[in-house]
Amino acid sequence: MKEALKETRASLLLAVPIVIGQVGQMLMGVTDSVMIGRTGTVPLAASSFGGGVFNVFFIIGVGLLTPVAVFASRSRGAGRHDEAGEFLRHGLMLALAAGLAGFGLILYIGGHLEWYHQQPVVIAAVNPFLLLIGLSLIPGLAYLALKQFADSMGRPWVPMMILLGGVLLNAFLDWVLIYGHLGMPSLGLTGAGMATLVSRMLAPAGILAWMRLDPSMRAALPGRWLAPVSWERMRRMLSVGLPASGSLLFEGGAFAAATVMMGWLGAVPLAAHQVAISCAALTFMLPLGLSMAVGIRMGAAAGAGHHSKLRPIWLGAVGLSVTQSAVVTAVFIFFGRAIASCFIGDASVISTATSLLVVAGFFQIFDGAQVINAAALRGLTDVRVPAAITFVAYWVISLPVGYLLGIRGGFGPAGIWMGLAAGLAVAAVLLCARFIRLTRPGAPAVS
Repeated sequence: MKEALKETRASLLLAVPIVIGQVGQMLMGVTDSVMIGRTGTVPLAASSFGGGVFNVFFIIGVGLLTPVAVFASRSRGAGRHDEAGEFLRHGLMLALAAGLAGFGLILYIGGHLEWYHQQPVVIAAVNPFLLLIGLSLIPGLAYLALKQFADSMGRPWVPMMILLGGVLLNAFLDWVLIYGHLGMPSLGLTGAGMATLVSRMLAPAGILAWMRLDPSMRAALPGRWLAPVSWERMRRMLSVGLPASGSLLFEGGAFAAATVMMGWLGAVPLAAHQVAISCAALTFMLPLGLSMAVGIRMGAAAGAGHHSKLRPIWLGAVGLSVTQSAVVTAVFIFFGRAIASCFIGDASVISTATSLLVVAGFFQIFDGAQVINAAALRGLTDVRVPAAITFVAYWVISLPVGYLLGIRGGFGPAGIWMGLAAGLAVAAVLLCARFIRLTRPGAPAVS
């Protein structure tokens, strides 16, 4: 236990700026939701639907870029900084490819929104917001690759400040473009999409400029950005990135499917879902940021051959995550109505969102545990079995249970979220068991 507490402190030192950066990134979405909510229930519902579609493709990109942090941290742990830079270069190639492909698919989906059987007023409102945030996928993933590299090199503070600057810019542009201040026309939901696009375009430019100016970061950058692709290195990255992407997609896709099911129940449940998911996603940033630090530290420890540190790093992080999530649960239960009222004035939306926040509070405990376990396994480059676990948890358990409770069983929106909570609980338990098995005494050393 003493060793776990020691490793918790070390993980927190790395995690704090990552958490702040992740909170900042989520504040961009929360700001959009609050400002859009003041324009009406339908725009808020449309932003929920459009954001759900976008998040599927963003999550795929996040998984594909996981190897940047995993392999760069391993290279740093082994003292090979030049190799870490090559993983950044190849990661940016993956970011560009994933961003372009995702935007192309969003363009196609934007012309066939009737597939999702949403209310006509929601479909009519969602474009061009969906296309604008779809285009922001390209710079968003580029920033993510650069940020993961900086985090893995032990330099997370400047990327955090750049991201917070982007949040402030996004809030200002929301104020100007959604409501029509400073002589600009009032663009509503479209203005929110434009603000997001501009903010995300500036973030990768800022972090790359810092890397080129900072002597220690510049020394780790690739010597030749346009050198030929190392297909062996790309193969290694994809061997981790593709299963990790699948794992995240199974989870993110389940939440997107839950958003679609909410739309079947009407604009009010969909708007309430957006309020609750914005709050849950914001408070989830602490365990998510901590999990990123855990993945980086797992990779560095494995790269340096310090296998005795693996379990203490994991144990301290899980304990901290569950404790934080329990506090959030209490906040959502006792202050849910006041929180929902900050987003929108519609009494029916507030009432529904309040009930969803109660469920969200409980599933955050499981969500915090599963994200730590999943990141610890990714840091050990164990991704295929976790991908299978997440598929079962979210698509065999979460969605069927949510459909039966929420659509068929009369529990409504809360029933859909109960299904999500059930899947998260299963994922947390099975991923925990997987990590314990891989790091048990006498198990083959993780390479």
